[in-house]
Amino acid sequence: MSLRKRLLKNGIASVFQKGVRILDQLLLVPFFITSWGSAYYGEWLTLTIIPSVIAFSDLGFGTAAANSFVLSFAAGDKQKAADISKTGMYVITNMIVAAMLLSFVGILVLDHFQIFDKSLINSQDAKIAVSILIFVRLLNFYDQLIESYFRSAQKAALNINFLTIKSTLNLLAGLCVLLLGYGVIEFALSQLTVTILFNIFYWIKGRQILGLFKTFRGKKDKIILKSITRKGLGYLMSPVWQVVYFQGTTFVVRIVLGPEAVAAFNTVRTLSRSLNQLLFMVKTAVFPELQFEIGRGNWKTAQRVFRVSVTGILSLSIISFIFLAIFGLWFYNIWTQNELEIPKAMWYIFTAGMVFNALWWTAEMVFGVVNKPYKMALYGVIVAIISVLLSYFLSKQYGLVGAAIGSISLDFILVLLVIPYACRLMQMSVKDLFLKGLQELQELLSQINYKFQEFKN
Repeated sequence: MSLRKRLLKNGIASVFQKGVRILDQLLLVPFFITSWGSAYYGEWLTLTIIPSVIAFSDLGFGTAAANSFVLSFAAGDKQKAADISKTGMYVITNMIVAAMLLSFVGILVLDHFQIFDKSLINSQDAKIAVSILIFVRLLNFYDQLIESYFRSAQKAALNINFLTIKSTLNLLAGLCVLLLGYGVIEFALSQLTVTILFNIFYWIKGRQILGLFKTFRGKKDKIILKSITRKGLGYLMSPVWQVVYFQGTTFVVRIVLGPEAVAAFNTVRTLSRSLNQLLFMVKTAVFPELQFEIGRGNWKTAQRVFRVSVTGILSLSIISFIFLAIFGLWFYNIWTQNELEIPKAMWYIFTAGMVFNALWWTAEMVFGVVNKPYKMALYGVIVAIISVLLSYFLSKQYGLVGAAIGSISLDFILVLLVIPYACRLMQMSVKDLFLKGLQELQELLSQINYKFQEFKN
């Protein structure tokens, strides 16, 4: 199958995956409220903060192992790939055991201070359900490494579809529990059952599709173990700086401008980035193919894919900016039922920021593609702190407009840092990225238009 067809299949699979995620976020909420009541559901959301944070981080070790595996397999070093798989499984399992022990200690500490007794949910039920959900989130740490089997077999679209099926099964299992009137323990057990059964199937299918382990037996390697651990810590910094940035800017607005300003600030930031979520599906589709081509040493193909991806996203983000600049405020007022008044300048600043955000976020995938996470982690932490400080001082001077400037400063600075370094990793210049990229994008669009006209006729 050609690279173009694989990218198209990845893109279509990503659309369905995003659709299920949106459905998961929206569909269960009314059933939770109807079955458990809003207050009880609110308590459940509070209790699931720890499992949610764990799911957000994935500790980075699965990502490090997966990227190392794909690059080694694509380069033809299959024995090393098998060793990485074995060592990666060992590292991830140890991390899961350690995390479960720490979680157990944490639950005992919370129980000692009678935190669970203050909840509307029965204390014993709450402890059991949270423990189960933590275990479910930890089991998902294997997903990244198993996913690398599919990426290495150039079956990324199939992998995305399998993960979409998993999300759908979790959604349906949870829905059945709520419709039958069961409580938090049964809900957590439904998620655990789906995860265990799916992971067994997923692991077996991934190994079958790749075929590597029929002829190569992996072994634990101390050098590989150190590499996975070191790079895993680098990937772990990504959620850290994002927490500093998102929670830090929100906190600054709260202490300087008050709670109503927080509502205005966060709703504008959310809506102004809404179209970016659609643009980021391109990154999901491109990442596995880009990584495989680099692993094989096909730099010219990889460079072309990277250039077209970045310039394509830049073009789409500019169109999105124009659309939101014209219609966004009207929709925002409808969305918030005219409850929040915001400065127009604040809206335009945030919508302009989405262009910078889309640009650096797309280019940032190169750090994961070549499995060198530390530079991006360093950039993220430093710039997040700068953005929070700017938000504080500017919001004191200019209110919400100043907070918006401070917030999008992160995106502007990261464009200046990420784009040049990503180009260096891709062995090209920034000038080539945009000039050649726009030319190649235009050629691609012409080819698509020709194929469409040919099909229509």
